[in-house]
Amino acid sequence: MRTPDHATLILTRSDVRELLDMAECIEAVERAFRLHGTGEAAAPAVASVHVANGVFHVKAGVLPVGAREYFVAKTNANFPGNPARLGLPTVQGTLVLCDADRGLPLAMMDANEITALRTAAASAVATKYLARNDAAALAVIGCGIQGYQHVRALSLVGQISRVSLYDARADAAQSLADRIALEFHFPVAVATSVSAAVEGADNCVTCTSSTEFLMDDVARGTFVAAVGVDSEKKRELAPQLLRRSKLVVDVLAQCAAFGDLHHAIDAGVMTSSDVHAELGAVVAGRRPGRESDDEVIVFDSTGMALQDVAAAAVVYERARGRQCGTAVHFGQ
Repeated sequence: MRTPDHATLILTRSDVRELLDMAECIEAVERAFRLHGTGEAAAPAVASVHVANGVFHVKAGVLPVGAREYFVAKTNANFPGNPARLGLPTVQGTLVLCDADRGLPLAMMDANEITALRTAAASAVATKYLARNDAAALAVIGCGIQGYQHVRALSLVGQISRVSLYDARADAAQSLADRIALEFHFPVAVATSVSAAVEGADNCVTCTSSTEFLMDDVARGTFVAAVGVDSEKKRELAPQLLRRSKLVVDVLAQCAAFGDLHHAIDAGVMTSSDVHAELGAVVAGRRPGRESDDEVIVFDSTGMALQDVAAAAVVYERARGRQCGTAVHFGQ
């Protein structure tokens, strides 16, 4: 049955999971960064609203996809006390996709699955442009859903020879190690510290909710994707590490306001002008990526709304083609 015209599709997390393929998500996100880098896509917007027990993060943006322009507004509610207090997830979110030409609400979908895939996809794009060509050993710090999705995504843009995992919760690290061992064909080990995990690693990913600096040094030639810091109180990479590195950001204004860059600026060791480039400028060929095998390059990833638009458009168009989801008319 064809989805009625002017209807809004309601898509659950399982719908999104079924409709969004990681390889296709990486391709869509890379295109979004390229359009951001050329200026063909307007800069995205962010807002945060704090309440007693948590915070609502809102990200919005517009992106041309094919013959159509899409608008997305994604709201993520981050309530750290939920699991212990109410048995609810820490993060819950919804995403609204609209036709940017007519303002029609086209779809409302689960944001958590979108966020997990598009965040890992952005790291994969950054890895493609910023890691060494021979990089093969991967360290993942933080072994939740983002840790798993990053192993998936990075395995699609380069060879992985081995994976080293660390999490403050040893059982989470072991659980991810078991899952990787079942699904992939490379060796995986659980480390007892961050420093042990990153020793010998070519590429490192930090995807934690840490409020303390976790990493202050890496070997020459390492690429680090830091994706856990999305608010002023979170921190993963020490300011001195950023100062010594070539720093690439997703959106400069966001990273200066609440990314790892924010803490380096706060510490007085960097300014925004010390940032090498936004990733979009590198993808678009307007700024160089890796220029030598010895460079340490850090990607400060706070999450760009254009990634959400790119991923949500794929989900929506595929849902229309497969007649997935529940169609509703909000105006009735």
